[in-house]
Amino acid sequence: MGSEASARGLLVVMSAPSGAGKGTLRRALLDRRRDIVFCPSVTTRKPRPGEIPGGDYLFVSEDEFERKVRAGELIEWARVYDHLYGTPGAALESLLDGGYTVLVEKDVQGAKALRSRYPDAVYVFVLPPSFEELKKRVERRGTESPGEVGVRLQSYAEELRQVGHYDYVIVNDDLDTAERKLEAIITAERCRVSRNLGRLDVAAKEAEAAGVLSTSGRVDEKGRF
Repeated sequence: MGSEASARGLLVVMSAPSGAGKGTLRRALLDRRRDIVFCPSVTTRKPRPGEIPGGDYLFVSEDEFERKVRAGELIEWARVYDHLYGTPGAALESLLDGGYTVLVEKDVQGAKALRSRYPDAVYVFVLPPSFEELKKRVERRGTESPGEVGVRLQSYAEELRQVGHYDYVIVNDDLDTAERKLEAIITAERCRVSRNLGRLDVAAKEAEAAGVLSTSGRVDEKGRF
């Protein structure tokens, strides 16, 4: 949580082609940074080996997913690879209102939908070291049929076309290096002037009270006073 309870949290949206290792990268980051939390998506697909229900995804039936859509519980949703995925709005907003840095994993459709609602979020795209390595990773996990593997690999080109809409790109060739890059991005974004206006306002008021600064009011969105 941020040092000021009233501070709005930071949303970090991470996308990657299937098999690029975004889930592994996310788990490595959360193991190191207890101040960062993960908001899992709701999905109708079955858990893969090693995935934890409620930890990696909120696994539900199609009927339950459709009920959530009708009830307005999902702030975005889409069908991806014949399965439904969505973002639980109440959970995400609660974490952001609590001042947390919140990490979500979204495909390019989901990231696009969130971008219109959260333009100040940080968008990170994770690339595999090569297409051949991506193919090996997808085939090695053994959770899709050959036809499903082909569909995922064919989607790679379209996903690459979306990278220009993201703020950062990380090549996941070495997990430790990739995790430290993601951590550095989050740390730098947390230090942006626009995300620290409350702290600047307090500093300005303290200087004004000490008689060393004359201000005309609150700090503006660019940190000027």
